[in-house]
Amino acid sequence: SPKAHITGASRIQFDEHRAMEIAKEIVKLAIDNFPNRSKNKVQIPNYVNHLVAGFSHEYLNYMQGGIYRESFRPLNDNIMNGRIRGAAGVVGCNNARVTHDDAQTYIVKELIKNDVLVVTTGCNAIACAKLGLLTPEVMNIAGPGLREVCQTIGIPPVLHMGSCVDNSRILTVLAQCATEGGLGEDISDLPVAGFAPEWMSEKAISIGTYVVASGVTTWMVGHHPYSNSPEVVGLITEGWKKKVGAAYYFEPDPEKAVLEALAHIDAKRAALKLEEYNPTRYAQSETY
Repeated sequence: SPKAHITGASRIQFDEHRAMEIAKEIVKLAIDNFPNRSKNKVQIPNYVNHLVAGFSHEYLNYMQGGIYRESFRPLNDNIMNGRIRGAAGVVGCNNARVTHDDAQTYIVKELIKNDVLVVTTGCNAIACAKLGLLTPEVMNIAGPGLREVCQTIGIPPVLHMGSCVDNSRILTVLAQCATEGGLGEDISDLPVAGFAPEWMSEKAISIGTYVVASGVTTWMVGHHPYSNSPEVVGLITEGWKKKVGAAYYFEPDPEKAVLEALAHIDAKRAALKLEEYNPTRYAQSETY
């Protein structure tokens, strides 16, 4: 749209009938401009990391029972017996106002250390991949119960479920867990939490809203856009908790957000009368 034009910026109008031609034009502009890059400002790390991806809802179903016995029963059973404390979805873009990837990876590492299975998409998945968090080798920093289950099934403790537009896959998994039985009758009964560690756009708030509306209490790590309105703050926390069984929190401190989420997961476990989480009961091996 002409309304989105930026003064002084180069702009190429997209035309679906000339897609290939336009793509070549964009690539040529980038190549021609390459010599103008300041080498002092370019910092490309000289190391690489591997990752394991492709954990769709269907594949997770298959991984837990094979072709003939696929189900979410093993996951539910291990949440019920306390090997897995709960689960969390960690998603969202990066924010230029904070240290790049710092909160993204801190939250994931703290969750798996506390036996919380993590599913991730989009930019958070990329942040995790760069630190090697999407491979079985990261098992040594996972809690003993989570490690035991992941080793048995053959999955890493952080599961890459796709791009940011695949967030609905996470809700599909949660719906399947609720349907499987033993963890309540609704997504809002499950010991789970949602995170956007570096949220920075209205789109993130919209995505978080539908996650909360689906029954998942969610933490947006960053400034609170509604802090000056006690009415709105009350609505999206206690108000929504009464209406949909989940709340929407904005917490700038990643450490505090994790502690709040763990307390929330434990409260959900207690409400379901599940075994109390106790990591000392399970395997202590540090090898995969």
